[in-house]
Amino acid sequence: MQNTILRMNKLFFKIFTLTIGFSFLYFPILTLIAYSFNDNKRVMVWKGFSFRWYKELFQNEQILEAFYTSIKIASLSATFATIMGVMIGFSLTRISKIPARPFFIFLGSSPLVMPEIILGLSLLLFFISSNHIIGFPSSKGQLTVLISHITFSVAFVAVIIQSRLSSYDKNIEEAAQDLGTIPNMIFWKITAPVILPSIISGWLLAFTLSLDDLVVASFTTGPGANTLPIVVFSKVRLGLSPEVNALSAIIMLIVVLAAISVYFINRSNIKK
Repeated sequence: MQNTILRMNKLFFKIFTLTIGFSFLYFPILTLIAYSFNDNKRVMVWKGFSFRWYKELFQNEQILEAFYTSIKIASLSATFATIMGVMIGFSLTRISKIPARPFFIFLGSSPLVMPEIILGLSLLLFFISSNHIIGFPSSKGQLTVLISHITFSVAFVAVIIQSRLSSYDKNIEEAAQDLGTIPNMIFWKITAPVILPSIISGWLLAFTLSLDDLVVASFTTGPGANTLPIVVFSKVRLGLSPEVNALSAIIMLIVVLAAISVYFINRSNIKK
């Protein structure tokens, strides 16, 4: 009887803590999504259910242009960051005879803890100096934002790849090498399928970081290259807008779909 009461108390405590924790996290998000269907222009005054602001959102050229710009920059930066991150993570994990290896590991992971405002300012000064010395880039725009996002996203991908390779049994690769398999075939046939879920996770993380970035993009952007966070922030400074709520709800839907996709991809790889 006493054991049953203890188990019930533990279950109640777990449910209570999970409810409180997730409420702090998801209640504001659910409130935002709910008010995105509000027919009233005053954001916090409910008038009735409507898709009015979603229709107006898709007619707002400024937001749509910023959205396309952000998607393009995020896709390209995530792709380049993933390629570079895989190379860095693989090199630091598999090549043990690199001189000053701990120093390179520190350099690879330092952007993870570096304040974004410092990173943005340093990149801005770098672009200005580079323009004076070699004339590139000629001006701030989408290219400078792309380079900046690749710079701070590489570290996140490299850490994910390092973590996966560190827990991976290297004896499988050594066995394949003993059987005469060339290193390139070992990587593509054995290592790559194992780290594929980590590569996908790294790409999605880099994509999300680029899509969400405001601070670094504010330093490195230029005319005609405003990303979605910059446009949304400029609108919110003037007051809450129902269109911003609708946009946030759509972004949340995209994030949820991406998370579900990663879950099923990881699950299918585990079964294999």
